[in-house]
Amino acid sequence: MPELPNIILYAIPFFILSMLLELYVITRDKLKGIKGYEIKDASASILMGLGNVFLGFLSKALVLLGLFWIYNNYRLLDIPITWWSFVLLFFADDFSYYWFHRISHECRLFWASHVVHHSSEHYNLSTALRQTWSGGFYTFIFWLWLPLLGFHPGLILFQMSISLLYQFWIHTEAIDKLPKWFEAIFNTPSHHRVHHGSNPLYLDRNHAGILIIWDRIFETFQEEIKSEKVTYGLVTNIKTFNPVKIAFLEWCYMFRDAFTGKKSLKKRLLYFIKPPGWKHDGTGKISDDLRDEWRAKHPKI
Repeated sequence: MPELPNIILYAIPFFILSMLLELYVITRDKLKGIKGYEIKDASASILMGLGNVFLGFLSKALVLLGLFWIYNNYRLLDIPITWWSFVLLFFADDFSYYWFHRISHECRLFWASHVVHHSSEHYNLSTALRQTWSGGFYTFIFWLWLPLLGFHPGLILFQMSISLLYQFWIHTEAIDKLPKWFEAIFNTPSHHRVHHGSNPLYLDRNHAGILIIWDRIFETFQEEIKSEKVTYGLVTNIKTFNPVKIAFLEWCYMFRDAFTGKKSLKKRLLYFIKPPGWKHDGTGKISDDLRDEWRAKHPKI
């Protein structure tokens, strides 16, 4: 097992200082159109982050066991821990993250844990800390091909932490668009603001972790448009700052939709597989429906 540091724990002081700096800049410059921090909202995000770290000790132990089981018994190659394997893993991990993130918006079972991160109606660095309490126990399946290929599990978890750390700084309105070459390759505050938007045009777009190239390749990229200011939160906001409710409300809604009322077993199961908003009787609307309706009303954008 390589001795790699838990960089997320070491980064906690950096997170705190960054939030204080962001708050200072927003307050000092009185940046127009920025909500800034709201005590209850930021507190809920921080508590969600602390809960994620606490539960992470358990979930990461289980994930590591799973990764090691595949690595020790089924790996196809012996990839050494060296500079070029870090480079390969950087791209492989980011590719895995893209598909995990995209499916988390397109499949309600994964959305049930990921919705936590989108539940704030504010967008600042504290929002980055609003992390799931349940996703760590099953979303790792998107990374199982990496130990199968031959990457060491310890290295995989380390790269996943690097990706999570990178994504912290893009949760801000205090940074406008960056140079075009950077915006073309990397995920940025502008790109990620779009991802957190509940505007029909912005729904389920920009799933990138570090590299925005995957969204461009797989046609899920959407530019931030000045005439379409981002509205943060969910299509239907949950209106609570209770961390337990934030963590588990969508799970309750999903099971309610699946197991109440008269419907076939197939339709019950589809509530776990279909996108958020889908209903078995055809009355629901998923993000593609909402976006098509919006585009019909705004043909010039």
